[in-house]
Amino acid sequence: MAPHILITGASSGLGAAIAESYAQPGTNLTLQGRDAARLEKVSTLCRNKGAAVVLAIDDVCDQTAMGALIEEAEARQPLTLVIANAGISGGTAGGSEGQQQAREIFDTNLTGVLNTVLPVIDPMKERRGGQIALMASLAGYRGLPGAPAYSASKAAVRAWGEALRGHLAPFGIKVNVICPGFVDTPLTRVNRFPMPFLMTAERAASIIRKGLDANRGRIAFPWPMATMVWALMALPDRLAGWLTSRAPRKG
Repeated sequence: MAPHILITGASSGLGAAIAESYAQPGTNLTLQGRDAARLEKVSTLCRNKGAAVVLAIDDVCDQTAMGALIEEAEARQPLTLVIANAGISGGTAGGSEGQQQAREIFDTNLTGVLNTVLPVIDPMKERRGGQIALMASLAGYRGLPGAPAYSASKAAVRAWGEALRGHLAPFGIKVNVICPGFVDTPLTRVNRFPMPFLMTAERAASIIRKGLDANRGRIAFPWPMATMVWALMALPDRLAGWLTSRAPRKG
């Protein structure tokens, strides 16, 4: 069966780079995004590489729309891989995180992932196969004072994905959690501080694809930053809190 891959948040940044990395003859891509013009540009690049592309101009926060998107994609051809990538962030450099900003971040980063993943689980169970990838972040390993809602939303996605991996394994469904560090995308270009181990979206997409092909449960990168985060988690809470409180705040 030819691959059929759904990628949310595919209109720019890491989502667009992932789409291009999978674009090749014989591959079917369903690309979701809210910006039709930007999504069309990504679609053109993918079609030029030989992929068949269908665009979905929907909002991942809309449960009904995402359910219909999954149903329509499944009707065209069963989905072999779903990458719940869509996400947003917000800054606290100008002060505290507002209520509206926090709710919007949770709505996209967590509810949007639920709206993308839940509708495809039953179809994949019935055919006893498929793969689901959830975009978390290294920021989801320890709550960062400079990005409270972002850290918490990504922590929830990470924990849910790790639990789903074991829960769905008996049905032949692979589940992978992606935890990137700093990637050069529109999401990070607003940061007004040096970002250690910053990598291009194309490099990150290559790492992600290799990890998904190998069915790695957790795809955390770059390894120096991942190691630093793991070490931070092992520290006493007071010391870890002191260190993170001195981290720069997102713009």
